[in-house]
Amino acid sequence: MRDAETRVLNAIDEAETVNLLADLVRVPSVTGTDAESELQHHVAGLLTEAGLDVDVWKFDVEDLRGRDGFPGTEAPRAEAYGVVGVTGGDGVPALALQGHVDVVPTGDLAKWEGSDPFAARIAGDILHGRGACDMKAGLAANLAAVRALRRAGITLERPLAVHCVVSEEDGGLGAFGTLARGHTAEAALITEPTAGTVISACAGALTFRIELAGRAAPGATRLEGVNAIEVFWPVFEAIRRLEAERNRHVPAKFGGNALPYPIEVGTVHAGDWASTVPDLLVAEGRLGVLLDEDPAEARAAFEEAVLSAAHPWLRANPPVVTWPGGQFASGRLPAGHPLLAEVRQAAADTSGVALPESAAPYGSDLRLYAGAGIPTLHYGPGDARYAHAPREQVPIPELLAVTRAVALLAVRRCLPAA
Repeated sequence: MRDAETRVLNAIDEAETVNLLADLVRVPSVTGTDAESELQHHVAGLLTEAGLDVDVWKFDVEDLRGRDGFPGTEAPRAEAYGVVGVTGGDGVPALALQGHVDVVPTGDLAKWEGSDPFAARIAGDILHGRGACDMKAGLAANLAAVRALRRAGITLERPLAVHCVVSEEDGGLGAFGTLARGHTAEAALITEPTAGTVISACAGALTFRIELAGRAAPGATRLEGVNAIEVFWPVFEAIRRLEAERNRHVPAKFGGNALPYPIEVGTVHAGDWASTVPDLLVAEGRLGVLLDEDPAEARAAFEEAVLSAAHPWLRANPPVVTWPGGQFASGRLPAGHPLLAEVRQAAADTSGVALPESAAPYGSDLRLYAGAGIPTLHYGPGDARYAHAPREQVPIPELLAVTRAVALLAVRRCLPAA
């Protein structure tokens, strides 16, 4: 390795990096809450301390809603902030490191080991807590890498940017607003959890809402009514048939995942009185978008399937499908782009790991950066299967391995060899 590469790796403080992650987890930055904004300002301070020029701004959310390509939101919010730090020379950053500060709600607290999901509990070499995996470990790796650059006294020839965004969990408002602000890069690495792989493509996910009418009647004379729950069942069966059809031919890039394009009904609400036949059912869920599929075509296929459900009542009272909330298209790294080889080499040179390439079944900010012409990958600590669950966790060795690879990648992209 070159002297600058060795210096930056030696400058990574492992204990400090773990403490940094714990501090991030302890901020309960659920999407759309005040704590989300609090953490953005805290991260801005950390970037400033690391010697970066930092842009902090408040989003005009209503203006962003009116722009083409607005990705949708689901969580209510009073405000949103963007944070971008840049260090190095002039011009377009050679690399952007991106991470989101928001986390999903905790769910049933009784299911968490210990009483506080935000306690950042460490057991052995595992750090537990909401956001530990998704994706504060990746955020900590980015911050630790730029701290190491400053500690090593390295002056980059080309700019390095760190993008810290909000609202990734409910659509991507933070990334959308950051790109709308004019922040860009020649390439981007999003340090989402990838479980020891490098992800070069992400499927999409579209939030749907189905409203299905019934006919109210007293429960004692239910034959006079039409139960909206009962007539929803053939709709659900039609959705499952569509899911099977859309997953019939799975790209090899998904590495044996039998269901890379899932369709799931996440909430169902019906009725307003225990002894009344429910006359309205509202179901919401997510529709997986195929790689390279136009989201409009995915919506059309879903609506056709819902309307095909076989029930006499539905012929005269068809379900109504709308598309609120997050709208994640798919996205991928352009074939042959050198970023893939560069990330793999950085991981191999720091940890001796040969990263396999894969695709992810979920939507992410990758598609927004790719859509803006920025070649983008995912590589980060943790396994996404632990995200959004009471068992959320991240292995500390993975956090440190990714930090080393990120730091080396930053030097190689922003301080190229003569």
